[in-house]
Amino acid sequence: MPPHADCVADSAGGLTFDVTETGEPGDALLVLRRRGRDEEVSLPLTPAGDGRLRAALPSSVALAEGRWDAYAQVAGGEPRRLMPGANDLRSLVDRVPSGSLGHVAVRIPYVTRQGNLSVRSWLRAPHAEAHELGSGEGRLTVRGRVYGTALAPAARAEASHRGSGVLLHAEVAAEQAEFTFTLAYGVLPPGTWDLWLRPTGENGPRVRIARLLDDIADKKPVLTYPRAALTAEHGPVHAGPYFTRDNDLSVSVVASGPVTATDGRTP
Repeated sequence: MPPHADCVADSAGGLTFDVTETGEPGDALLVLRRRGRDEEVSLPLTPAGDGRLRAALPSSVALAEGRWDAYAQVAGGEPRRLMPGANDLRSLVDRVPSGSLGHVAVRIPYVTRQGNLSVRSWLRAPHAEAHELGSGEGRLTVRGRVYGTALAPAARAEASHRGSGVLLHAEVAAEQAEFTFTLAYGVLPPGTWDLWLRPTGENGPRVRIARLLDDIADKKPVLTYPRAALTAEHGPVHAGPYFTRDNDLSVSVVASGPVTATDGRTP
């Protein structure tokens, strides 16, 4: 039987893995391999009682952004893919990191389509977290918080048309680390628009807006939002926000037939 691992997340961004005994003699390692890259992190597995081996991945150990497949390896032998056990991710819900190190590290264990254990990792420096999305009357309002940098009076949001790179700007209302902006769907030509924050204005960092600080590894199929039907500057469209496979925030604008709801609200 393949070894299984229970995972416990802590509020600092660390993970603990409790692995079932492999039944093989010798020193054991938990190995994380970054998918699509020749990169791995090895953690010692030590006895934890009740026939379990434990490995800790503290937040201080850097884990590059991507998907990391989990293996158990004993005495230099062939690594064996880990199967998922129970995940305790309660500490990730409504997590508020300090951002004092200039970055935000997020690690969320999840089950792959093949039923194996992997870890989704994000490392953002700085990071713009989308806390709340409000979509109504033909517009999107985004409320969030920035980590790892300050918000200046010149802060602004950007919508970037994927493919053409056309930029549209929105004013940002800032209160300490909290930001709010509104984007009117009617000015967006059809296509996919990726949302960014310029915390300190035009000459400062350009930060992708995302939702990372919870326990959902893949938000695209889980968090869905209503789409507005409206007549935009470029004709009738359906528009609405969504999260990408990387949990970044984007807006989809799709040309449609004649709009029956002329006030721009979702029918």
